[in-house]
Amino acid sequence: MKTIIKKEKPFDTVKVFREIKEKIAKDTENMNFIQFKEYLKQNQLIQKLNKKSKVNF
Repeated sequence: MKTIIKKEKPFDTVKVFREIKEKIAKDTENMNFIQFKEYLKQNQLIQKLNKKSKVNF
């Protein structure tokens, strides 16, 4: 049998998306719907700033 050696990828998309999902779940755990909507609005603003300035907030 051949042994398969996995190389570590320089960027693992699945790992990054899981981390993002877990962070959002932790941040919004005890929020009601109105607070959750406000959280999403704030993060959309940060994403727009990141795209324009190329600096992560």
